Amino acid sequence: MTGKGSEIMYDYPLSPFWSTTEIIDVMAFFNAVEQANETGIKKEELMNAYRRYTQIVDSKSEQKQIDEAFLKVSTYSIYKTIQFAKDNDWVKL
Repeated sequence: MTGKGSEIMYDYPLSPFWSTTEIIDVMAFFNAVEQANETGIKKEELMNAYRRYTQIVDSKSEQKQIDEAFLKVSTYSIYKTIQFAKDNDWVKL
């Protein structure tokens, strides 16, 4: 984690094999997970980003590895965030 002042930037778990568009889409998903945990987000917005993420990362084992890496750098669990979203229209953990 790096940052200046109140700005925090995480070292996101990204694959060198993803295209630029895929990296942008995965980062948008990570940002949506952060928003769900920090300020809240509409379920539809989060789930749209999640669907795109699962198109890029279609292996469950790779998703689990990314979740663990993301949890280490951000303290937010992708899995727990998505599970919470399944039962709620507004996601704020």
